[in-house]
Amino acid sequence: MILRGPPQPPPRHATLVRALAEAARHPSGVTFVDLQEREVFEPWAEVRARALRAAANLVHLGVREGDRVAVVLRTEPAFLDAFFGAWLAGAVPVPLYPPVRLGRMEEYLAATGRMIAVSGARLVVSAGGTRRLLGEAVERGGPDLGCVDADALRELPARIARDPAPDALGLVQFSSGSTVDPKPVALTHAALGAMSDALVALTAADARDVLVSWLPLYHDMGLIGGLLAAMSYPGPLVLVPPEHFLARPALWLRAIARHRGTISAAPSFAYAYAAARVRARELERVSLATWRLALDGAEPVSATALRSFATRFEEHGLDPGALVPVYGLAEAALAVTSRRPGAPLAGRRLDPVVLARDGEVVPGPREVMAVGTPVPGVEVEVRGAGGEGLGEGRLGRIFVRGPALMREYLGDPEGTARALRDGWLDTGDLGFVADGELYVHGRAKDVVSVRGANRAPEEFEAPLATVPGLRPGCAVALGFVPEGGEGEALLVLAERAREGGVDDGDLETRARRAILEATGVAPHTVRILAPGTLPRTSSGKLRRQEALRLYTAGRLAPPRGMNPLRLAVKAARSQLAYARSRRRGDGR
Repeated sequence: MILRGPPQPPPRHATLVRALAEAARHPSGVTFVDLQEREVFEPWAEVRARALRAAANLVHLGVREGDRVAVVLRTEPAFLDAFFGAWLAGAVPVPLYPPVRLGRMEEYLAATGRMIAVSGARLVVSAGGTRRLLGEAVERGGPDLGCVDADALRELPARIARDPAPDALGLVQFSSGSTVDPKPVALTHAALGAMSDALVALTAADARDVLVSWLPLYHDMGLIGGLLAAMSYPGPLVLVPPEHFLARPALWLRAIARHRGTISAAPSFAYAYAAARVRARELERVSLATWRLALDGAEPVSATALRSFATRFEEHGLDPGALVPVYGLAEAALAVTSRRPGAPLAGRRLDPVVLARDGEVVPGPREVMAVGTPVPGVEVEVRGAGGEGLGEGRLGRIFVRGPALMREYLGDPEGTARALRDGWLDTGDLGFVADGELYVHGRAKDVVSVRGANRAPEEFEAPLATVPGLRPGCAVALGFVPEGGEGEALLVLAERAREGGVDDGDLETRARRAILEATGVAPHTVRILAPGTLPRTSSGKLRRQEALRLYTAGRLAPPRGMNPLRLAVKAARSQLAYARSRRRGDGR
């Protein structure tokens, strides 16, 4: 059966470049909030004026129409300059994440260098401490025009405003990379506009809404669902840098209260994190009564996390009905399905063993949340191994069709052909339909085969969330073949809590017991790890297959401590790399 969303709304703008010009006539704009809650407001008119100037400077630096421009900046006005400036120069922005874990710098530099090269970026724009550390990545990526400081986009007073065609490439965003290396997802201006129109129709957003976000601008939920959505209707946008949210999660809720925010989104971990970490004194006289849509996506939706958040903040005016599970992915330009506001914060309880063995949904102990029905213009079908459409209550692969699908994986025709088939996108996710709603049940590549049955890793990971001494949400379940073994066995890697106090042997015993009691399966191997050991994507998702690769190679280790001396050495190595690039003629 095919689930169909409402009709795709007619386009409100030829492209979002035109939408930016329209937004410049509106008095609202973007407010940047720092760790001390100091704020900088930039009207949409100023956003566009700065972008016009940035575009002229990009052209002066040698950027041509169609060129890719990598943007490695934090949540700051310079990001908007570079991103929108690339559009107005007729170029294609490629947002890349700045270093977030200094103890993982070698991995970060290798990954960033790869993404610069794979995207074909001719120029990298960065700033401050990030740029000082980026030299080795730039050297590996080899952009023709090197890496410039964001200040260079304000040197010339000239302005340029090119108008790309709807079918031109408008964005290269990298997939999360939770199962494989991040892939360069190529989206046209038309796809971005279609997603913006669908989001506005879905949320009924207008200029009276205030969108508040701490999500990173290099991630589709923060960029497309936050920045581009607010710019397109247009309306006020309040941005809190993600590193500030992690340091002080109350900033998010205080910004919503202060600005009377109405729409905000986050993954389940953030709702659980805020419920656990925000202190009562930080929310004195704070009201969340204006928050009408609290979207939950970007990772498996946890009913437990949503219920704990609702319970914790209902006394501050939060409407539990505002919490809305959603599902999407980079290849679909963001949103695929959404539940209706006001739906109960309770999932369907099913038997994971029967689901894994027979592919059928029957009542059982494991709770799975529905992620709703397709957003406007989108169709969803769950298919079996032979490509046949499946009826309700049958587990299969999720396929998506709609006007916002990617054009391709840039430079990867074989990968594109595997993902796009006759206008449908194979998401690589498993799921089923029940009572007309979609349920997502993990990634196909993450499936663990135990006792001849395929099981979702979340089934083994979920019981560990409440084990004292383990870090919630910091465990992975994997299938591996032990030495001398004849088949796949269950491997569990779990990080201990930072507070410590529990012996690793006791933690291993607790983890084994929790998994056995919840699933009936005893893990073959459980390893307790130091905090921060498990590899993650740029958006914070655990990389299960990378963890397995590192574990098998004996290279799974915690991040190295970073001190001023080591940081100075990294900066020096970066400057040497920049110097080598300049000698080759491909650096600035």
